[in-house]
Amino acid sequence: MITRAGSRLRMGAALAVVAMLAVACGGSGGGGAGGDGDGAGGDGAGRTVVRLGFSAWPGWFPWQVAEEKGLFDKAGVDVKLTYFESYTDSLNALNTGNLDANSQTLGDTISSVSGGAEQVVILVNDNSTGNDQIIVAPGIGRIEDLKGKRVGAEEGTVDHFLLLLGLDKAGLRQSDIDFKPLATDAAAAAFAAGQLDAVGVFAPFTTTALERPDSKALFTSAEFPGAIPDHLVFSRAFVEDNPGEVQKLVDVWFDTLAYIAAHKDEAVAIMARRAGVSVDDYAAYDRGTTVFTAEQNLQAFAPGDDMSHLDFAARRISTFLKEAGLVDKEPDLTGLLDAGFVEAHARRE
Repeated sequence: MITRAGSRLRMGAALAVVAMLAVACGGSGGGGAGGDGDGAGGDGAGRTVVRLGFSAWPGWFPWQVAEEKGLFDKAGVDVKLTYFESYTDSLNALNTGNLDANSQTLGDTISSVSGGAEQVVILVNDNSTGNDQIIVAPGIGRIEDLKGKRVGAEEGTVDHFLLLLGLDKAGLRQSDIDFKPLATDAAAAAFAAGQLDAVGVFAPFTTTALERPDSKALFTSAEFPGAIPDHLVFSRAFVEDNPGEVQKLVDVWFDTLAYIAAHKDEAVAIMARRAGVSVDDYAAYDRGTTVFTAEQNLQAFAPGDDMSHLDFAARRISTFLKEAGLVDKEPDLTGLLDAGFVEAHARRE
């Protein structure tokens, strides 16, 4: 279980962690990546504002539905929603205090915590069940065939992690391939243009990569269950100061899932438009992402001894990050996971 950004998560100047498995920087409705001059949780008029970031991943596009259908307003929560074209930028925005909450992977959150950030996972949005893929050129039929080949991925991303999992399964290491660290969009384009033999990408960038004739997915996240979970993550300070607003946002998430289920065609059109893809393409992404219900959230937060349980997954990811040289030391995971808000929501269902 890891995140949506790269092979060597690098801490930036001000906790700007270049995360382990990546996606997103732009603005919903034109918003940008940075703060707008307002302090965390305030809009200059005494109201509490939740500055929420998300980026190009199917499990996070429901936030766009929540905004366009007025579900934040209906729940009485004031949200400034920012869409990031660069996932790494969204991670940095949370790390530097320009967001109060962000949609990000467990691995990237642990990477940030290892660098000193105080962050809390309060909701499981989804698990990747096929939308993270290692796509290969014609003639490559086995993982072993990647030996000596040019393979691109965004360093430190979940897709880099997926690549390493696949290589390890075949008895190979990264040193056995010619690894090319590229941003996800650039990696997909380079592969489509024939400049790489294989590429690790996530949806919607899989569509770009598969434009190369006769290319195919060699293996996907579906073959490594629980390896790539995605979450709503808050700064610890915001959770402690504004638990009521956090609860409202968790409630909005599940309200949004209910809205999508009841208005499937309209919601998919909204999400496809945000992703910049056709409705048909988006339907394909939907099959590769398992969005979690409240009950599945409770199961994930419960202690356990496999990757479907977040406490186990967090320990495994921490060990992986350390052994892979992505962090200097395994972080203290105390308080990383807070199931209280999902539990409160479930009690009201």
